[in-house]
Amino acid sequence: MSDRKIIIAVPHGFCAGVSRAIETVEKVLEKYPSETVYVLHEVVHNQHVVDDLRKKGVVFTDCLADIPENSIAVFSAHGVSADVEELARVRRLRVYDATCPIVDRVHRKVRRLAGLGEEVVMIGHAGHQEVAGTLGQYHSEEGGIYLVVNHHDIENLKVKNPEKLSFVTQTTLSVDETAGTIRELQARFPGIQGPGLNDICYATQNRQRAVKDLSKKADVVLVVGSRNSSNSNRLREVAEHEGTKAFLINDYTELLPEMIRGCRVIGITGGASAPEYLLKDLVRELRNFGYEDIEELGVSSEKQKFRLPGDLE
Repeated sequence: MSDRKIIIAVPHGFCAGVSRAIETVEKVLEKYPSETVYVLHEVVHNQHVVDDLRKKGVVFTDCLADIPENSIAVFSAHGVSADVEELARVRRLRVYDATCPIVDRVHRKVRRLAGLGEEVVMIGHAGHQEVAGTLGQYHSEEGGIYLVVNHHDIENLKVKNPEKLSFVTQTTLSVDETAGTIRELQARFPGIQGPGLNDICYATQNRQRAVKDLSKKADVVLVVGSRNSSNSNRLREVAEHEGTKAFLINDYTELLPEMIRGCRVIGITGGASAPEYLLKDLVRELRNFGYEDIEELGVSSEKQKFRLPGDLE
């Protein structure tokens, strides 16, 4: 038997929020077979998923104004701002909201804090769709929500009233880095209130813990996921922080011999928006390099299933 081994992290692949978003689009396609279904932004950040839905007739757009009035529109799993929601109403769009319920929980929290007149700090990555949607849930003539990405942002943050200040986080961040950012915020603003790490999605945390364990046993970690997937990028970073070299690849076609050269044990995982078949394809490709022994590391305890929106159940 070959001494080359593949270890697959468990859990990996689709989380409940991603499954709900994809199923939402597919159910809408079934419900309206003769109409065009528009999706605002990529429904989830995975090119294979998007390409598959596009082949089924879905039209993706990054601009709500490009969707004709009275049309069917699906909001992506990452959520949208209050302004986008209002524009959809003005344009009389028939909206199916595929926002992940965990993201929606953060949205509701931001709206509640804005209603109380509290300022909010959001920990997240600038430009990410989830961040844009969450920032856009805070409505006040005087502003009151601030994005912090790093130590520099916290040092330069100026708020009106440090005693009425809370924080929320993007749901797909690195657990360890976010814990450090929260500590910095608490040191700078001792009165700040927040949820600890509770805003970070349980599936994100589970996958990061699994990759930590995987990194201790593997010579290299291959993360299957798209470049614009926040949670996939964080998995690669977690492995690297554990001292293990790691690569993010969209699928098996991006595997290069130099990535695994000299490696006896290869660890693989998939981002929360990566279909299971992509990992199977990668395992099949690695077999061509002599990696015959396959084992799984971890136990999947994820049984969460979110209800579909509207009348799609």
